[in-house]
Amino acid sequence: MENNSRPDLTRPGVLSLHIKERSALFAAYMPFLKNGGIFIPTNKDMKLGEEVFLLLTLMDEPQKIAVQAKVVWITPAGANNSRVQGIGVEFAHGDAGNQAKAKIETLLGGVLNSSRPTHTM
Repeated sequence: MENNSRPDLTRPGVLSLHIKERSALFAAYMPFLKNGGIFIPTNKDMKLGEEVFLLLTLMDEPQKIAVQAKVVWITPAGANNSRVQGIGVEFAHGDAGNQAKAKIETLLGGVLNSSRPTHTM
C-alpha cells in the first residue's frame, strides 16, 4: 500500500515573496549560503531538502525573479527569541539563482556586512 501522507518531493511547491523595504531584504537574505538564499515567512509545513519554486519581487522592481530553491532552514512556530515562523531556501545553482543573488546583493550594497540581526542568524 502506498503512503500518500508525504508531499510529492518531485513536484516543487510554488511560493511568492514580495519584499518592499531594504531593511526587510537584509533581514531575509541568507548570504552565508553558497548560492545565496532567502527567508520566507510561512506557516506551510515544509521539510528540509524540499524543492520549491519561488516568485520573488524585490522592492520597486517591476519584474519578478522566478527561481528554483531548496529548503535549508526551518524556524518553527513558537521559536526562541520570538523569531518569525518560516523557511530559508537556498537558490538553485544556475542563471536564475545567480540573478537572484546578484540582484539582492546589489540592492543591499554596503549593509551586507552589517552586524544587525536577521531572521536566521
